[in-house]
Amino acid sequence: MRLLTCFVLFAISLCIPAFAADLSGTWTFSVDLENGQHGDPIFVFKQANGKLTGTYNGPFGEQQVTGTVQGETARFEVSGATDGAKVTLSYTAKLDGPDKMTGTMTRNINGDPTPGKWTAVRKK
Repeated sequence: MRLLTCFVLFAISLCIPAFAADLSGTWTFSVDLENGQHGDPIFVFKQANGKLTGTYNGPFGEQQVTGTVQGETARFEVSGATDGAKVTLSYTAKLDGPDKMTGTMTRNINGDPTPGKWTAVRKK
């Protein structure tokens, strides 16, 4: 009987859809680069049909964000220029719950990459 119960619970768990990430909203990031620099940018995301858009407001001013979301993973990028330098911030995210995510990123200034790690929480 126990084996049957376990099998039924397992079969039911396969039918439950995976947690669907919705990153829409305002997020406060805490970013630590490997070179010791730190930043606390604010991202405002809109998500629709697996696409992510929005704004970044941080050390490089206000910039547009574009990206994608698949399941509990997101990838997004910020591109802009500051003081004549081309800046690209590339983020990979893992949702750790409905209001928390973590990940890695690379800041690229004129072809010079600096990796980092970050955490973020959604503002309520």
